[in-house]
Amino acid sequence: MRFVIVTGMSGAGKSTAMKMLEDAGFYCVDNLPLALVPTFTELIMEQNREITKVALGMDIRSDFAGGGVGTMLAQLKEQGLSYEILFLDAQDTVLLKRYKETRRLHPIDNKGIIEESIRKERALLKDLRNQADYVIDTTTLLTRQLKEELDRIFVKNEAYNSLMITIMSFGFKNGIPLEADLVFDVRFLPNPFYIDELKKKTGNDKEVSDYVMSFPEAGQFLDKLADMVRFLVPNYIKEGKYRLVIAIGCTGGKHRSITLANALYDRMKDQGSYGLTLVHRDVKVGV
Repeated sequence: MRFVIVTGMSGAGKSTAMKMLEDAGFYCVDNLPLALVPTFTELIMEQNREITKVALGMDIRSDFAGGGVGTMLAQLKEQGLSYEILFLDAQDTVLLKRYKETRRLHPIDNKGIIEESIRKERALLKDLRNQADYVIDTTTLLTRQLKEELDRIFVKNEAYNSLMITIMSFGFKNGIPLEADLVFDVRFLPNPFYIDELKKKTGNDKEVSDYVMSFPEAGQFLDKLADMVRFLVPNYIKEGKYRLVIAIGCTGGKHRSITLANALYDRMKDQGSYGLTLVHRDVKVGV
């Protein structure tokens, strides 16, 4: 039997992940009282049961502060049940934004101060996160990308990519992405914005991409950047980093940055040792 405990920061996508696992054939139970979990596992482990895949959802409403989760996990081991822990996480600023957009109350009531609730929750979940077999950071993931990652781990049974890399294009005039770990400025390249036939196009259009990459400096920059990233990635993985956002910026975020972000993505895809997503933050800004 495959038994997955699904947990993580409130607002990071646990409920969405549970629905996706249910669609993938998992028997899903959400927020079962901790005292009932051992009884539940005894029932599903009976010989004649047809259940082979179980996902148990747990969040901060469980007895994290009282140590109940640790006791429950110890009981599962005593029962001889092998379990996996999936932890959904996201950057604090993104969690805050999601709560403000949905206007939902945080499970930890801190007099309406969501920032404090998030900080308290993160502290309470720290030990469980460290025990997790899989940590998926949803800061920059689209819903379909989360599904792809879950399918890869729990349906296709492929190796877990502990590091999720996001390559992001952006425009400096709209601000540097707060979630960026590495920021690169490609404003040293000629700007297609000043060419009439390219101005209203983006780096996703072949004409713009060909123009930007026609300059030797663009290819040299790409070679050096790709080489540096290849050096950094295994070291980040070794140090236990779960998320890496590489931000490439130009003035407006529509031409040079998109071209180089696409080119870097093409260099890095299909490597197998990490998950990879591509985001063009400002491609529709001002359109």
